[in-house]
Amino acid sequence: MNVDTMRHIDHYAGVPLTFIGTLIKKSVHFFVPPKKIKPKNVLLIELSEMGSAIIVDPAMRKIKENIDGELFFVIFSKNKVSLQLLETVKEENIFTIDESGLIPLATSSLAFLKWCREKEIDSVIDLELFSRFTALLTAACGAVNTVGFHAFHNEGLYRGDFLSKKVAYNSHQHIAKNFIALVDALFSEKQELPFTKRIISDEEIVIAKATISDEEKENVIAVITEKYEGFEKEKNPVILVNSNASDLLPQRRWDKENYGDVITKILAYNPHAIVLLTGAPAEKEGAQLLTDYVNDTRCINFAGAVKFLQLPALYSVSKFMLTNDSGPAHFASITDMHTFVIFGPETPALYSSLGPTTPIYAGMSCSPCVSASNHRKTPCSDNQCIQVITPDWVFNTLKFKLDELNS
Repeated sequence: MNVDTMRHIDHYAGVPLTFIGTLIKKSVHFFVPPKKIKPKNVLLIELSEMGSAIIVDPAMRKIKENIDGELFFVIFSKNKVSLQLLETVKEENIFTIDESGLIPLATSSLAFLKWCREKEIDSVIDLELFSRFTALLTAACGAVNTVGFHAFHNEGLYRGDFLSKKVAYNSHQHIAKNFIALVDALFSEKQELPFTKRIISDEEIVIAKATISDEEKENVIAVITEKYEGFEKEKNPVILVNSNASDLLPQRRWDKENYGDVITKILAYNPHAIVLLTGAPAEKEGAQLLTDYVNDTRCINFAGAVKFLQLPALYSVSKFMLTNDSGPAHFASITDMHTFVIFGPETPALYSSLGPTTPIYAGMSCSPCVSASNHRKTPCSDNQCIQVITPDWVFNTLKFKLDELNS
């Protein structure tokens, strides 16, 4: 299903279902008040964002430090691989929901509810900001402790009333800190309205780093050597460019010609550097258009050249990456490679990578134009927030990393 179809289903079916579900829940709890239990087997729900599966890692590690049981995760099938980069959640503790169609979505969701009871899930944290679907999964999974973001007096965010602990989503602090606030609420022994009433420091959202073997690095270097004849890792610094952005928010895309002009400047500035255009196998055709535009043997279509789980090794042998505001910026955060991330309709204040990074952001008066309150769907068809960012601006921003290569 495409993104808009999922949004429509979530709205037109989700609103009445969450309303009816709330009435049922309150009626049941009136006669049988829920028991208070200490969190043991904790489930996290984050379906649609691969990047969020990385950003939530500090919160997941905090959970693991505070429970005697197991940590579980449910995610859309196509996004599961993002959880395997750091392996914070055991493979057997990950449940995937098939989002390929309405019937697979329904059947896998029912299987999920059975799985929750088999795993004796007692606590669930809904990481989604606006999804009624995940609110219904939270309500039906059988957990006693239910934590998530609640609308309170905000209009347009109705998700029912299924939460035993309601957290106020803070649109002025990084999403990783919002996730920590959810964890705090789960383990709090007292009720607050709203949760969480404390300062969350930057030290609490430090991202874990991937363990990468020399063999993994050599395997990636071998692929680079196949793509660029005569490659020498000591002579040819590797620079990555990810020009792709998901269909979830096409307004994030910077024009191919702009990327091409920056790449041309990079190759002219360092005559030994090579630029690899990264992406999934399905993005190979688009990467080829950019390769053809640059028309330089040192600009290489690398989309699909390595497997997803080889990305940390690729990042570890590369000097830096230029990317749209998308998943790769977060995947790279588990390594020491620097990223330069172009932001437009979203803000780095909320979604910046937790690794070494430099955001490139115009901060126009209309930006960010997507948020939890509009389901990340903007009416904008003229993304000036991206268009005003010029190749010269981007090149001058990343130039200091090129200068480090020459020093």
